[in-house]
Amino acid sequence: MFPIRDTRSSSSIPFINYAIIFINIFVFILYIGSVDIESFIRTFGFTPADFNAFNPFSYLPIFTSMWMHGGILHLVLNMWFLHIFGDNVEDRVGHFRYLIFYILAGTAAVFSQYIFNTQSIVPIIGASGAISGITGMYIVYFPHSRIQALVPSLFGFWHMIKLPSWFFLGYWFVIQVFSGVGSLATIQYNEGGVAFFAHIGGFVFGYLIASLYKGRRHFYT
Repeated sequence: MFPIRDTRSSSSIPFINYAIIFINIFVFILYIGSVDIESFIRTFGFTPADFNAFNPFSYLPIFTSMWMHGGILHLVLNMWFLHIFGDNVEDRVGHFRYLIFYILAGTAAVFSQYIFNTQSIVPIIGASGAISGITGMYIVYFPHSRIQALVPSLFGFWHMIKLPSWFFLGYWFVIQVFSGVGSLATIQYNEGGVAFFAHIGGFVFGYLIASLYKGRRHFYT
């Protein structure tokens, strides 16, 4: 399934979401034109084996890695998901909180991947962990919002259907869990690929944050 749009309109301009998308594109253009892309990724990506909890500088790549992508497809897919789900979450929590939650979700995502292979020499890069956190928040705030998605048929054609967000994002999350469990057999071999546990960790973090924030707001009103 591939999401096209959600049917819920934002009541405010999601300028933080737009800014995040712009920065990701800008950083990609910046380092894709670098003379030594590999060195750039090694410097600003988060490499688990290089992390030292007692070295303050070891925490910087956790932040910088969120704004980097391994290729144009990686970038486009992440930004598309953020474009679809980010605006309503920003509208719901407010601009400043949205930025903070985004960064915290990305941090939780990186550490979620880190704990499953602390000695990996493969840099972790990408915004998908932070965006997973935003989708985790979306499913709490807007579980019945409809997602227009393309789904394949048995005959190779694609059809447009509308699905409740709880089903679409829930299905996506289950796929990440099964894929993550399946990757445990080879995760120690330092092979590149999808950081499934970053997706899982980011989503769970976003879900919990939204659940707590939603409950607190309801209590005071």
